[in-house]
Amino acid sequence: MNEISCCTVSCDKPLDQDYWDAQYKANTTGWDLGLVSPPIKAYIDTLKDKDIAILIPGCGNTYEAAYLLEQGFTNITVIDIAPTLVKIIEEKFITNTRIQVLLGDFFNHKGEYDLIIEQTFFCALPPTMRQKYVWKMHELLAKDGILAGLLFNRKFEVSPPFGGSQEEYDLLFKNAFDFIKLEKSDNSIAPRSNSELYFEFKKNGAVKVNLYEFEGITCSGCMNTVTEKFAAVKDVLNVSMNGNFTEVLIVSTIEIPLEELQKIVSYDDHYKIKKITQ
Repeated sequence: MNEISCCTVSCDKPLDQDYWDAQYKANTTGWDLGLVSPPIKAYIDTLKDKDIAILIPGCGNTYEAAYLLEQGFTNITVIDIAPTLVKIIEEKFITNTRIQVLLGDFFNHKGEYDLIIEQTFFCALPPTMRQKYVWKMHELLAKDGILAGLLFNRKFEVSPPFGGSQEEYDLLFKNAFDFIKLEKSDNSIAPRSNSELYFEFKKNGAVKVNLYEFEGITCSGCMNTVTEKFAAVKDVLNVSMNGNFTEVLIVSTIEIPLEELQKIVSYDDHYKIKKITQ
């Protein structure tokens, strides 16, 4: 992970509500395809149950939702943080009772969904939020729920969209989800040909997925030491810390007591860990 780039974006150029609303006001939305992405369209066409609860976070102009409605799906929720965009979407679907349009922060959202569709939301987040993304997706999905969509398969940039690699995604989502598919997309639009991965992940309901705030780490070497210590704990399956060392994701077969985690890092008085519950 390019920690310098991550910090530059997350600290110097906050990707907050004002940032995204300004993009829609100025119509600087170069990521907008103008149509439902072909790999996601093909996936939707395989779905048999039209009544499943579907969420599209960071929905943009939500061509995916429009296509779902055309195909007869009845329980769709879309959420975005940009007021200008949400107003447009609300007007577009004002008479349709099969879709709920929400303005808000995805990470504060509550609900339970059978399917969450990923389409340029993950890549719009600062890379330092990726552990939080995994945690929140796992929380929102129902038993055996599916997270499906597209991820970029290219290097990081200093502004959105942010890329990644299959190796990184393997490590990030490992054990929190069962991988049904994670492969190069063979039907992406031409500008994104050979740069997207199509994926289908099923929620692993047999594990605990917890996110923690962490204080005190100042370098990648210390981060590696801490994550290795946590990974060595019995019943821990996967540990991942974000690029600015402030959040750690722990996947385990049982709940690991917070006191045990704090004791593990007590060799340094600066290290503090706190469980995130929202």
